[in-house]
Amino acid sequence: MGIVWSKKSTYLIAAVLGGLLLLVSLFFALQKPVTVEVDGKVIKTCVFFSGTVADVLQKKGIVLGDKDKVEPGLNTRVQKNTRIVVTRAFKVVVIADGERKEVITTPVTISKAIELAGVKLGDKDIVKTNPTQYTVPGQEIEVIRVTEKEVEVKEPIPFTVERTYDNTLEKGLTKTLVKGQEGLALNIVRITYHNGEEVKREVIDSKILVPPKNKVVALGTITSVSRGSLRFDFREARYMQASAYTYTGRRTATGKYPEVGMVAVDPAVIPLGTRLYIEGYGYAVAADTGGAVKGNKLDVFMETREQCLNWGRRTVKVYILD
Repeated sequence: MGIVWSKKSTYLIAAVLGGLLLLVSLFFALQKPVTVEVDGKVIKTCVFFSGTVADVLQKKGIVLGDKDKVEPGLNTRVQKNTRIVVTRAFKVVVIADGERKEVITTPVTISKAIELAGVKLGDKDIVKTNPTQYTVPGQEIEVIRVTEKEVEVKEPIPFTVERTYDNTLEKGLTKTLVKGQEGLALNIVRITYHNGEEVKREVIDSKILVPPKNKVVALGTITSVSRGSLRFDFREARYMQASAYTYTGRRTATGKYPEVGMVAVDPAVIPLGTRLYIEGYGYAVAADTGGAVKGNKLDVFMETREQCLNWGRRTVKVYILD
């Protein structure tokens, strides 16, 4: 037997269903979609009626730290499609004046982080990181204190050497005509310090107290001389320290046994095989070397030990013939 609906019952059921549909529609109409962004994650949720930002965060279990930043503010009533952004605070370290100062902050400019650390910058102080950049977690920001000091410093002024020519002097020899003398300057020097350590000096003003006196040197030009009945041409002349040696039983550096007219030289100064004329000794050839013969020295060969002792050690004029 089928159910028989009265007209009254039908109206009642229709009214109930209509009411339920209205309630459901009203429920969804009052729901407001909201987006929450925190720690790089995006969370979508809905808020019933007119909840606040704080209500949304509490609903999603998001706990805020003291320095965390929320936009819009916690007491703001959420609207449809409201976007809530939570920015977590983090630690940065400002290094200045020998101290490390920790700052807990959300991303701010480097200059702002320095301000938050209670560090005041001087006009010339240097921040190693660009002050307009934004901080990142764990960042260390170093402040270099720059100080300057001006001092008076007396410093010598070097003299210069002026050269002239003397046609009475052998080529290779020089004669000092005027002795040089250093001058004296009073300089104002600016010294720059970074964190107390000197990094730069610059002269910002200078006053000459005593002008320098230049040295004047004459250069020889003669390339031909006479010695008694001898006359010879030469490449250059020089003064050298000369000692003497005699037979050792060994050959010279050129493979020959030593004899009068052979001398030991420093090959870096006078190449082996060079012909020479040595005042007080005569013509000679650079044919040997010696451990003690270095630089502007030479060792002349003589027949006997007595001759060597009589020669001793002396300064001689040496003409380099080729």
